[in-house]
Amino acid sequence: MTRIIATNILSPLGTTTEENFRQVLQMNSMLRLQSVKFQSVEPFYASMFNVVKCFDGYTRFESLCIKSAKDAILKAEIDATSKDTVFVLSSTKGNIELLETGEDTSLLLSAKKIAGYFGNPNQPVIVSNACVSGVCAIITAQRLLESGTYKKVVVVGCDVITRFVVAGFQSFKALSPIECKPFDADRQGLNLGEAAATMILEQRTHQPILADKSNAILLGGCVHNDANHISGPSRTGEGSYRCLRDMQDLLADNGFEKPDFICLHGTATRYNDDMESVAIQRAGYADIPVFSLKGYYGHTMGAAGILETILSVEAMNNDLMLATRGLSNAGTTEQLKLSKKHFPLKSSCFIKLLSGFGGTNAAIAICKPLQK
Repeated sequence: MTRIIATNILSPLGTTTEENFRQVLQMNSMLRLQSVKFQSVEPFYASMFNVVKCFDGYTRFESLCIKSAKDAILKAEIDATSKDTVFVLSSTKGNIELLETGEDTSLLLSAKKIAGYFGNPNQPVIVSNACVSGVCAIITAQRLLESGTYKKVVVVGCDVITRFVVAGFQSFKALSPIECKPFDADRQGLNLGEAAATMILEQRTHQPILADKSNAILLGGCVHNDANHISGPSRTGEGSYRCLRDMQDLLADNGFEKPDFICLHGTATRYNDDMESVAIQRAGYADIPVFSLKGYYGHTMGAAGILETILSVEAMNNDLMLATRGLSNAGTTEQLKLSKKHFPLKSSCFIKLLSGFGGTNAAIAICKPLQK
């Protein structure tokens, strides 16, 4: 059985999981109009760090990963130098800032430097699978634990915003000229965001794991690729639907009738939000509360799956349904059970769902620790 033993979120909203969750509860965001830093592109809304103090010999991207991992490792009180611990790095672009200087942008190089900072002796594992990278990294970590190869896994996700990234999304006409509005009838596209997030997992062989608010249980996950389009999501939500169907079976196998809520991808693009609403309806989950966290952080790319899972765990542990910030008037192909405000919701399990370019889709199911 895989449990989450420590987490960290490092974002423009805060430097710890606890601080970030408080900011979300207050409906705060650092989404701002960016018109100076990238003078060669049109102004855009994003959540970005003002200043990042880098460690000597490490890039901005690597420094963010190290800072996030360091906090979680201290909380977990694990030995990062142990051969029984491995690092998994989730990122879509990594050190893409170095493109303009001609330096090595290899994700493997960055991953080795990050793991090396902590004196870890193992070859790090890299997961770079578009927007589903974070959830795929969590699934990869669980499989490594279940195989018996390692006893603990440090999963770190991060991406930084660069001119290259902005220009790419603008070429798709995907960026919103205003703060994003997930699932809203008037949504105009996504906002980008910078963040680093860390989740430390360990495998327990004995059962049950007694109730401990800090230790949620990762039941499992799945990945499906509907091979629909290089960038556009399936209009029928096929990949997401298949992920939800797998999670239905997983929850049932563990004694849960249904999830108490679902944290969706919710990018606020026209096609993604419609696709997710169709997948939810096809899975028979139209009555399940759902939300998006993009209105607080923007799309944090390789960090998104980890960051949003961590905040969903906090919501579950505090028996809360989180509001979808930016939502005014819901408007998707199929009706979703959304909320503009946080409200109490007794929770014991949830599903985290993500989708990405290339037809990728991934989901995980997490529950509270078992009771005595």
